[in-house]
Amino acid sequence: MAEPVADPILLATHMAELADKRIDILRRIKECGSISEAARRAGVSYKAAWQAIESLTNLAGGPLVERVVGGSNGGGSSLTPVGEEVLEIADELTRARADVLARFRLKDKPQLARIGMSTLRTSMRNQFPATVERMKMGSALVRLLLNISPQNRIRASVTMESSQLLGLAEGMTVLALTKATAVEITTPENVGDAGRDNLLYGIVVHCERERKGGECTLQLAPGVTVVGFAKHDHGLHIGAPAVARLSPSSIVVARDS
Repeated sequence: MAEPVADPILLATHMAELADKRIDILRRIKECGSISEAARRAGVSYKAAWQAIESLTNLAGGPLVERVVGGSNGGGSSLTPVGEEVLEIADELTRARADVLARFRLKDKPQLARIGMSTLRTSMRNQFPATVERMKMGSALVRLLLNISPQNRIRASVTMESSQLLGLAEGMTVLALTKATAVEITTPENVGDAGRDNLLYGIVVHCERERKGGECTLQLAPGVTVVGFAKHDHGLHIGAPAVARLSPSSIVVARDS
């Protein structure tokens, strides 16, 4: 069976400029010829480095790193020709993005800069700028408390490797993403005592079909909304207070810069 051929242009459409350390790890492999040493220099675990390589390989559709057998050091790793091209594309995209930000002076306008930096096309309609308020390290997971607005915080979890690749730290700005179908909208009276984590409080600005239920939008703070779905006979109406319930497992964390 023929080995798949990687497509660097396909990867570039996904990549734009990666905010995490995946490209950095690829570059360090080129510099030192070792995945373990590249991981050490990037400040991540060997497992996280492999996760980075696997993610990029999946996006490119073919191998970016290959084993080198023998030599004075007993072998190691090097980039494939496509891996080399990926680094060139990343550098070009970095320069192009810097030029665009300079021309529009978006560095002084962080809200607009997020739009300029986001090239990700996704079905996730909820994308909240958030601040990492607290991180709790576990043996395999990192539990995050994310501040979306003064009244609204949510909890999320990522693997230790993902936390390293994203370079997460307390006080950092991230994006919290979740599908609208994973968000339940209800009245404050229907929240109950169970499951009080990950509740977002806001005002209804859009609501469909009270008898049958449907899509609802809440405004959490100026410029921040959440889209979800309400059950039939939900009793919600525009201008009324409401609550959005998010499952911690449904939240994806991304870097926007």
